[in-house]
Amino acid sequence: MPQFSRASLALTLLVSLSGCDLAKAHFGAAPGPANADPVVFEVPAGSSARGLAPALEAIGLVGSADNFVMYVRLTKEGGCIKAGRHEVSASMDAGDLITALCGVPLANDVPFTVVEGWRIREIDAALAEKGWTKPGEYSAAVADPGQYTAPFPLPATSIEGYLFPETYMVDAEKWDTKGFVQRQIDLLAERFYTPNRSALESSGRSFAEVVIMASMLEREEPTKAQRPLVAGILWKRIDSQWNLGVDATSRYTLDKWNDRRAFLKKLRDPSDRYNTRLRGGLPPTAIGNPGMTALDAALHPTKSEFWYYLHDSSGVIHPSRNVGEHEAYRKKYNVY
Repeated sequence: MPQFSRASLALTLLVSLSGCDLAKAHFGAAPGPANADPVVFEVPAGSSARGLAPALEAIGLVGSADNFVMYVRLTKEGGCIKAGRHEVSASMDAGDLITALCGVPLANDVPFTVVEGWRIREIDAALAEKGWTKPGEYSAAVADPGQYTAPFPLPATSIEGYLFPETYMVDAEKWDTKGFVQRQIDLLAERFYTPNRSALESSGRSFAEVVIMASMLEREEPTKAQRPLVAGILWKRIDSQWNLGVDATSRYTLDKWNDRRAFLKKLRDPSDRYNTRLRGGLPPTAIGNPGMTALDAALHPTKSEFWYYLHDSSGVIHPSRNVGEHEAYRKKYNVY
């Protein structure tokens, strides 16, 4: 056997035999000091070790998301991650961190789902139905944004739109309403704001504008794949100083979202600040709390030749290039 082939084979065998050791040495070092304080990290349902890497890096539990992913790839660890809240620290190397995340979640945790698009009032009602809060308690807790922290500016009056929808693991016996609100804000920062900070800065839009747009997309376009197209149309209308004409905004202040009689009355009310048929610009606040696909679509809209759109009775979108095409679709699908 040629000498260079023997050397290559030996090197290959060495790497194969010591892959775990190499992974720990080069990719799995603890990012913090030996006495780092413990923190609680929440693993959402359905998460993988690789998928958690950006979030772990964002809060300093791993030094590099890419290195953590490489560690998982080399060691084949991480397949046992359990949803829920886990106590971890920056003192842990990658192996110890994965072991902790594979352990039993903190005691008494139960799931609570905030549905994408829910308004503050729907979250309030769901918590009260669980018996964890009194009716109105959650709404009161979010009424003073100044008591919460975020890496982005929080609106002075309403944080509708900033309460990230997700299935949270909570300790019902030690329920803390304000603590839960802060967790929602933190998760918005972790999942969307921090990973997209550069894109947000170069978008020409404020974070508040992106959140408001995303909240409209969440309610206006049921097909997630079509949301970037709708976002492109709506941003183009905003930039051209056209009224948005997003009917979902007129439902925002209704007690019941699907109250058709009250909705039709709102559509004819020029004094309604959320009437985007009759008023220009974005609505004054988000109209619900958008999830990741709506946020991504608002930040990354699809450019197109279209200026209008409508949905038929099956929810299928029909975009159009001009008012003539739009009116033809109205007649064809009996949409008014």
